[in-house]
Amino acid sequence: MMDDSSQSTQALSTRAAGMVGGLQVRYQSLLDKSTPHTGARWGLTGLFFLAFLCRIIFAQGWFIICYALGIYLLNLFLAFLTPKIDPEMAEEIEEAEAANESGPGLLPVKNDDEFRPFIRRLPEFKFWLNATKAVLLSFVCSFFEFLNIPVYWPILLFYWFFLFAITMRRQIEHMIKYRYLPFTNFGKRRYNRGN
Repeated sequence: MMDDSSQSTQALSTRAAGMVGGLQVRYQSLLDKSTPHTGARWGLTGLFFLAFLCRIIFAQGWFIICYALGIYLLNLFLAFLTPKIDPEMAEEIEEAEAANESGPGLLPVKNDDEFRPFIRRLPEFKFWLNATKAVLLSFVCSFFEFLNIPVYWPILLFYWFFLFAITMRRQIEHMIKYRYLPFTNFGKRRYNRGN
């Protein structure tokens, strides 16, 4: 009798694992199909965000969740703007390897005019995926009354704009200092076909 119950439990867990695996495959397939459709993906996220904001405005609550979402999205945006290899850290690595002649140096040795592609610390797709998950999670959290912590929302809004201004100023100074532009698609030269 014990063998029958253990076999049925094992069969049930195997079936559940198969269902979870199937859902994961479908989820990954949807993500893969959505990859080339950047505008549609961000448009859908914008609609989710708009629905969340309408929920917050009409319910007049859950401002702390809205503030936490804003801070998280600001953090994602900064990671999106930042290069994968920080130029400041690359200079320190070059100096350390130059002092230690036993290790290999970074190639090329010195050439400021060399083309180096901009590689983001957080790629666009992961930025979109994390932002969408955060907006949906915030929307779900706005339905739980115990998360409706009473706060004076104008202070949170002012503080968020203050953080945004400070961090963006620092990021723009970093871009100017190390001469990189994270939005290369807008600065590319386009050539017309001659007739």
